[in-house]
Amino acid sequence: MNKVFADNILQGKVAFVTGGGTGITGGVARAFAEAGARLAITSRKQENLDAMKSAVESNGGECFSVVADVRDYAVVESAIGATVEHYGGIDIVVNGAAGNFLCKANELSANGFGTVVDIDTKGTFNVCRAAFEELKKSRGQILNISATLHYLATPMQIHVSAAKAGVDAITRNLSVEWGRYGIRVNGIAPGPIEDTEGMKRLLPPELKEKLTKRIPLQRFGRISDIENAALFLASDAANYINGVTLVVDGGQWLLGTSLG
Repeated sequence: MNKVFADNILQGKVAFVTGGGTGITGGVARAFAEAGARLAITSRKQENLDAMKSAVESNGGECFSVVADVRDYAVVESAIGATVEHYGGIDIVVNGAAGNFLCKANELSANGFGTVVDIDTKGTFNVCRAAFEELKKSRGQILNISATLHYLATPMQIHVSAAKAGVDAITRNLSVEWGRYGIRVNGIAPGPIEDTEGMKRLLPPELKEKLTKRIPLQRFGRISDIENAALFLASDAANYINGVTLVVDGGQWLLGTSLG
């Protein structure tokens, strides 16, 4: 990633990142470590955590990893507790654990719908709630990874749209309720990000060129674009920004375009 920010802008901070082993949130985790944060990452898969931990440490960073399913509040509490025991506190929480697949609404099972809502929406709440006392102590912050799918309508994504709408509601409500404790709560809504496994699975190659032409900036985003947005929101430069979900999509959603 091209250097945009000053060195060590997150020096001394502890960042707890869910879904931090891969994808967009994995990139955010790496970027935070490179900016000086001490990193704690969670995922349901140990192999993803091992690979990220190795990458961060080989680059001179600190990384603590713990397997956790964000749908299980007791497991989340345990992961938060283990992180506090390891580092002594938590300053930043990034909620990036998510689920997605393409499915028509009339073919979507109740279980499929519920699974995505449980991971994205319930999981985000679980982590925020479990981390509250530590964030209160540190006057810390939360960054929720959302999407733009629900701003208008995205075919075959009703489950994710509903889940991310819930994430945005959590961001707004907690920013109001927890601001009195010095806790900032913001979000990032990525548009189409080409260098993710999800985009490779969800976007047929024949649609990529067509969709690119319907993005005002005429390109897909990259994980580095989300990393830069996350670093900004997590830094002191954004210390009066609260309750905002920052859209990082090249202006795509304004034209009413979708992956359908």
